[in-house]
Amino acid sequence: MKYLFTLLLFALFALDVYSKQWAVGSLPMIHWHQGYPFGGIGMFELGDVTFSLNLVTNTGAAWGIFAQYTGALFIVRLAIICGLIFFLALFNKGKMPGFPMWLIVTGAFGNVFDYWRYGRVIDFLHFTFWGASFPVFNLADSYITLGALSLFLLTRAIPRKVQT
Repeated sequence: MKYLFTLLLFALFALDVYSKQWAVGSLPMIHWHQGYPFGGIGMFELGDVTFSLNLVTNTGAAWGIFAQYTGALFIVRLAIICGLIFFLALFNKGKMPGFPMWLIVTGAFGNVFDYWRYGRVIDFLHFTFWGASFPVFNLADSYITLGALSLFLLTRAIPRKVQT
């Protein structure tokens, strides 16, 4: 089971890397103008929800903050990933759900790999919900979000010991 789990994480990482490689090689860089949501390539519309492919890059953290500190962000991101791996390997002896944490690590590593490979993070998945634009993201961002949400839900579901 441990090897299947590891294989799944490597497959998710590879899917993220190859999807970004495909996006960089196949999609035009988006210049923000009117068109299908922001000039992207429309994939589907379902009621008031649209999904499109929009190639954008980001040298900063979430939503481009700290874009002028790319070197420092790279080091901080690596330190956080190493800290999470250290915690999971040495201290997490079944007390916390491991898969959501590893999903977060996999997503974080995917974005750090982008920065190492391209000098920026590649984003290309874009949704609009009822006319409101959701930030463009990638699969690694999805892994981080799903891991964090799962971790939140699982920790809420774990019964707490009541001290008397």
